Amino acid sequence: MRRAGTGTGGAAVAVAVAVPLLLLLAWSPPAAAAGDGKKSDARLVSEQFSQAPQKLAFYSWYGSARLFHFRVPTDTVLLRWLLQVSRGSGPTCTNVEITVYFRYGAPPVINPLGTSFPDNTSVQPSFLLKMLHSNASVNISHPAPGDWFVAAHLPPSSHKIEVKPDMLVVRVVEVSILEPDVPLPQTLLSHPSYLKVFVPEYTQELRLELQGCASNGSLGCPVHLTVGSATLPGNFQKVLTCSGPTQACRLLLPSPPWDRWLQVTAKSLAGPRVSVAFSAVAALTACRPWSVNFQHLLQSSPNQSSNASTGLPPPTPSYQDLDRRSSMVGGPFCLRSFPVLREDVDVVSVRFQPLDRVSVLVQSDMPSVMRLNLNTGMDSGGSLTISMRVNKTAIANTSVVACVTAASPLLSFNASLSCTTAFFQGHPLSLSASSPTANLIIPYPETDNWYLSLQLMCPERPEECEQASVLVETTLYLVPCLNDCGPYGQCLLLRRHGYLYAGCSCKAGWRGWSCTDNSTAQMAAQQKAAALLLTLSNLMFLAPIAISVHRSLLVEASVYAYTMFFSTFYHACDQPGEAVLCILNYDTLQYCDFLGSGVSIWVTVLCMARLKAALKYVLFLLGALVFAMSLQLDRRAAWNTMGPCLFAIVVMVTMWVYRCGRRRHCYPPSWQRWVFYLLPGISMAAVAITIYTSMMTSDNYYYTHSIWHMLLAGSAAFLLPPREQHTKPWPCSQKLTCHYEICKNHRDELYTVT
Repeated sequence: MRRAGTGTGGAAVAVAVAVPLLLLLAWSPPAAAAGDGKKSDARLVSEQFSQAPQKLAFYSWYGSARLFHFRVPTDTVLLRWLLQVSRGSGPTCTNVEITVYFRYGAPPVINPLGTSFPDNTSVQPSFLLKMLHSNASVNISHPAPGDWFVAAHLPPSSHKIEVKPDMLVVRVVEVSILEPDVPLPQTLLSHPSYLKVFVPEYTQELRLELQGCASNGSLGCPVHLTVGSATLPGNFQKVLTCSGPTQACRLLLPSPPWDRWLQVTAKSLAGPRVSVAFSAVAALTACRPWSVNFQHLLQSSPNQSSNASTGLPPPTPSYQDLDRRSSMVGGPFCLRSFPVLREDVDVVSVRFQPLDRVSVLVQSDMPSVMRLNLNTGMDSGGSLTISMRVNKTAIANTSVVACVTAASPLLSFNASLSCTTAFFQGHPLSLSASSPTANLIIPYPETDNWYLSLQLMCPERPEECEQASVLVETTLYLVPCLNDCGPYGQCLLLRRHGYLYAGCSCKAGWRGWSCTDNSTAQMAAQQKAAALLLTLSNLMFLAPIAISVHRSLLVEASVYAYTMFFSTFYHACDQPGEAVLCILNYDTLQYCDFLGSGVSIWVTVLCMARLKAALKYVLFLLGALVFAMSLQLDRRAAWNTMGPCLFAIVVMVTMWVYRCGRRRHCYPPSWQRWVFYLLPGISMAAVAITIYTSMMTSDNYYYTHSIWHMLLAGSAAFLLPPREQHTKPWPCSQKLTCHYEICKNHRDELYTVT
């Protein structure tokens, strides 16, 4: 029989039993600057974005959280969310707690149940807002342009809540562009100055400086400088307050984000109607990569390729070569770039590998960098997995440090291993003789170019690293779910307006992001007992099958046999871990189980109506076709089963009322029929429906659903009508000498040879 309360069904039921809540995201323009009166900044324009509402459900796995995907335009200076709770057209909700998460670049990684993550998983705390009242607001100044995600869910509750987000932004249409090494005069009065500078690829450092700053002719620089865009959950904006007496004020940004515009906002700290004049200067420090390009691959000899495959370091430039070539091209080398092949395997599934070798050469003079292209917009819904391995003998007295960052690589390794770029906190890794392997898992990586930087370090004897080199084997890939959620989970792809992301639906009491938390897991004996309960409880259908055959209801008996067979093997296939047996595809078994359960109720009710044979069989066939169509549209919709069953009940009641009026007597006429058959059958059916709709949860599913099987089969056995009087169940009236039997059906006057 059909399943609810676990797996994907749990989320569907939670939505079905949940009361509308409205989540509105609205904007109000920023207040005018002090002393500006009612003047507004003509450089600012507002835009609004909206999505259709979604119903919230209590959180059981990531699929039960409702996700919204927005794109914030460039040059946005203000983003404000106003969250309002209501019951549709009813009164305002009070004391209803919902949790809303915000994140830039990828869906928020949340853990409301406090479960454990897989080993070596790096998870940043999410920015969240818990709403206990009708209104709440979140303001973000200078948000980062690109993808933003909002996720919301309920605690365990019986309330239905609906979410509808509207996003409004304020962006600048007049932005001054800072050209490198070109002073840009600016004058601040009441409105801030909006600037931006383009950071090209391979920029090692960005220096912003305010020169010749004066306030109303006096020295000093009362200017508040904000550099970068705000992101959630982390915010690495740089803020510089130039309030000292010096005329020069500068900000150094190592490893700024590559190949993008960087926002700069300057506000006056002087009083109203006080002008501040200065010149903004941006200086870029660039370096050149030592790249293993295609020409180097084509020029490499077969012997060199074989050396790389056998683990020997390939020919690398010496310090003299680097110095000579850097002077020839006009700049120093700052990194050793290894081209990476991106291979799209499947949806949210990508494999990265170096073009010319499996291993990556790491030395101490400069970092070795690999770029992972995850900026397609469809890569943030999976998990980025990075594995590194090195030979123990190769790093006996040395160590390899690594840093995984987004937007730009780490180019300056130090002893502290902070792994921090200008606006990003990276993920540090290390390899040594004692720990020759390192692994890192990043769930839902931000949409950007990611970089893996490696460098050889000799903390005790730096001179040993000068001529040393190490080959590091790297395994880099993006997968929808880590290890496919393991043996006790199912990896499901979720979709929201064309955006695909993955989540693990756990079974057998296992929990967590990848179904690795066994704090509430069932033992193997419990799993086998649960499987036996769900499968053997279907043997109760033998009772209505035997009664149907005895009363010449062969079509009904066939439907019950079909339901018993597919319900048994569907639940045998629906089990996790060891207690699982699938004779057909899981989806096929589930469809047949849902179809059989609905048609069983349909034929039982119509059989009780005691229609004419032709009309009854026509309705049997039409009902089966309607069930097949509706289950194909939506397998778990409640009305797909309730609609046809209610129609069958209306037909039965109509026929019973018609017979009561025609015979001037209650139908069925026998009180024994009511007391010993109808009332017990109706009671069992009512209890079964109550258990199915209100008592079945993921924790007690194995017991309650088994009881549902037995009650449903028992009610069918009690409710089946008796055989008509003076009718024998397909007797054989004559035997021929050729051993054929002529069977006669006295009801329909049909003769067949069997």
